[in-house]
Amino acid sequence: MTGKTLTHLNERGEAHMVDVGAKDETERVAVAEGFVSMQPETLQLIETGDAKKGDVLATARIAGIMAAKRTHELIPLCHPLALSNASVEFEPSQDPPGIRVTATVKVSGKTGVEMEAMTAVSVACLTIYDMVKAVDRAMRFSDIRLLEKSGGRSGHFKADT
Repeated sequence: MTGKTLTHLNERGEAHMVDVGAKDETERVAVAEGFVSMQPETLQLIETGDAKKGDVLATARIAGIMAAKRTHELIPLCHPLALSNASVEFEPSQDPPGIRVTATVKVSGKTGVEMEAMTAVSVACLTIYDMVKAVDRAMRFSDIRLLEKSGGRSGHFKADT
């Protein structure tokens, strides 16, 4: 971390919104992931579509996309962005039992979409929990992280696997 500065702090150490006015507009993409651990029976309920509240993954997908679009309302100092795309995908896992959630967010703009991708994953995970909590209150979320980002001054980042 040597040589890195915290851009959301001004010279007096106070939080402020970063001025992105002088930045170039570039295509920016961020991919984030997370995992919802659950009982095997809960996973089966989701996969068969038998949850009482309805289609768990369709609802979580919509919630994640909506969250990406509204990240600036949830996270202080985030810029409102006109996203060109936000997608949320699910990969069920039998071992360990659960669902991997992946969000990809794109924008052509002056600031990145890492927070939007991680917010989409977080809200999709929360929605899965909400949809089936009546049968499995012990579900937990883990490993919510940025997998990859491209575009902008800081260049390309890819997390270690």
